[in-house]
Amino acid sequence: MTSTNITLAQTLLNFSKDYSQQHIEQFGHLPTVEHDEQWLSPCELGPHDESQHYWQPVAMDSGESIDNKEESLSFSNVESALNLELHQDIKTYFTTIFSGDIEALCEEGELSLLFAWNKEDFDRLQENLIGHILMKQKLKQAETIFFAVTDEEDMIISLDNNSGEVWVERVGCKPHKKLSDSLVDFISQLTQKSLLTEK
Repeated sequence: MTSTNITLAQTLLNFSKDYSQQHIEQFGHLPTVEHDEQWLSPCELGPHDESQHYWQPVAMDSGESIDNKEESLSFSNVESALNLELHQDIKTYFTTIFSGDIEALCEEGELSLLFAWNKEDFDRLQENLIGHILMKQKLKQAETIFFAVTDEEDMIISLDNNSGEVWVERVGCKPHKKLSDSLVDFISQLTQKSLLTEK
């Protein structure tokens, strides 16, 4: 892992920790999620009430991972299927933490950072990314990899696979506004969204 990727991983860990801390300061407890026996996650920490469990982002290499299957949490199968090498930043982004969506604010407005909730979610994420990249190739557009959605319908935040720059794009269209030179810079510029109503 290069120093840039170590920095990106650390930036993500710090940002996700701040998210949990802000929720505790605002509501007196960690975020909650509806508990589903069929959709368990290492993020879950026990019951809040009959249907909700507390959760917080956890590092994938924390040892609480999924039955020592860390080697399967890679993008080699995606790269093989597409015959394309994915930018290291996006691989680091999606293999650093398990987490629910994290709400944040950037200069463009509100967004939700997307992460894998569990191993099955990671597999589903890979399928979605393959579909997105195949669509880009079919449209003869440069490959991008989405990692966040905005509060505007069909508008996503993505990484340019060649340059590593962060852009806004409308689904099916070329990216139209550059937000940052790199993913680590972009995450560093985000602010935690003030949670006016508990989710």
